[in-house]
Amino acid sequence: MRKTPFSNKRKVLLGFLAGAALPLSLSPFDFWIVAFVSPPVLYLLTREGSVFGTVSIFYSFTLGTFLVGVHWIFFSIHDYGHASIFLSGFLVLLFVVLYSLMILPGGFIYARFFRGSDSLAMLAFISVWVISEWIRSWFLTGFPWLFLGYGAMGSWLVNFSPLLGVFGVSFICLYVSLNLLKLVQKKIDQHFFLAIFLLLLSPLLERWSFTNITGELSVSLLQGNVDQETKWRPENRRQIFKDYLDLSKSEQGRDLIVWPEASITYLRESISSELSVYGDSLNAKGTGLIFGIPSLTKDGEFQNTVLGIGKAEGSYKKRRLVPFGEFVPMENHLRGVISFFDLPMSRNTPGPSVQSPLAINGKNISSSICYEIAYPDLVRRADDDPAFILTVSNDTWFGSSIGPWQHLQLARMRALENERWLIRATNNGVTAVINSKGKVLSSLPQFTRGVLRHDVEMRSGHTPFQSFGSWPILSIAFAVLIFCSNRIQKIKKSSGI
Repeated sequence: MRKTPFSNKRKVLLGFLAGAALPLSLSPFDFWIVAFVSPPVLYLLTREGSVFGTVSIFYSFTLGTFLVGVHWIFFSIHDYGHASIFLSGFLVLLFVVLYSLMILPGGFIYARFFRGSDSLAMLAFISVWVISEWIRSWFLTGFPWLFLGYGAMGSWLVNFSPLLGVFGVSFICLYVSLNLLKLVQKKIDQHFFLAIFLLLLSPLLERWSFTNITGELSVSLLQGNVDQETKWRPENRRQIFKDYLDLSKSEQGRDLIVWPEASITYLRESISSELSVYGDSLNAKGTGLIFGIPSLTKDGEFQNTVLGIGKAEGSYKKRRLVPFGEFVPMENHLRGVISFFDLPMSRNTPGPSVQSPLAINGKNISSSICYEIAYPDLVRRADDDPAFILTVSNDTWFGSSIGPWQHLQLARMRALENERWLIRATNNGVTAVINSKGKVLSSLPQFTRGVLRHDVEMRSGHTPFQSFGSWPILSIAFAVLIFCSNRIQKIKKSSGI
């Protein structure tokens, strides 16, 4: 095996720096070219060496990615959980260190079984990466953030999203970038030509449409910009409610008004009669209102709820809760340790897995609350054939950090995967209207109070991703690993190894 010019310690450091660079491909930076450079660096660093050394490089790369990519969690813990700078930093570091451990099984499998033939190693590397992203999306409730496919959104390859979803974009991005590396290494083979074909095909896919326009809605998205410190104080409930009512006066007569997540801080049950009266007045003007409000189950447990009144009908209860934000794992041990673990409404219970959709003028809506928009298959299953996608959020927890911009990027990918327009109402930004090609057509500045008005296309039909989800690309990834494993075994047997 050819000697590497770098010691393992230097390779670990280079791996960390390559991983730390990867978030630059994501919003708000959007240097998408980094998504095509950072993973090949990891691939080169792990082509040889001991199993332990290779796994440590995988870990350092992931550590760098998470340390830079999710440092915004600090603001939630420090600014709103009122933990000290040192404790907040420690908790973020602990999260990053522990969550990065999830790459170890994939790194070990690659290092132990798949290094050898250049082509087989490349295919195995790609498959291990994508499977690791998928596992990260559901293990321990999941943290579906910082996927490579999001980093490639500025490139042509994003046009594969309606076919294969974000994991498919990750797969193809890796395949193209590692084969472009072969051009530099002067090791061109059949994989290189297939990669070039996929690269040239990708801009043509933008012209293809799987869904059809069925109508149009006039929509008003409200951004209240309510300070998080005062939002949940009981004495402020009436004024906050009044402010949203005042903002909505000029919007009555439009098809749909949307208020953000938990825009009303009263319990639904405590103001049901008032909401009923207001709903009747909206109905008379041909307007629907959808808004976020906490509600109670029959057992007295909180649920994060979105409710429709007037011409809007139905309710949706959040299914995928945020750990430590909406529920506290190991509650008996952690509750009361620091105030971060006792945030308002942090004793929520999830809604049922199957729910009737919200609707406006008889048209179904795919609804997601905040964090849920990060789950590709959860969003696609929200309704069989929605007219558009609605998400409400409160990103105030993360201040002026990069977190809200990453969150917006996730929403853009969901619009692409399902080829649906997506409307996003948030408390302090980024409130936006996104078309079926994932482009932000209009938005409100962060930390401002205002109304975003836009006409929204309603669509019908199914993209391949909406029909089949992530399973086709995951099946390909697992099949590739099996194929590579069998081929390597045959090579070893024929070589007498």
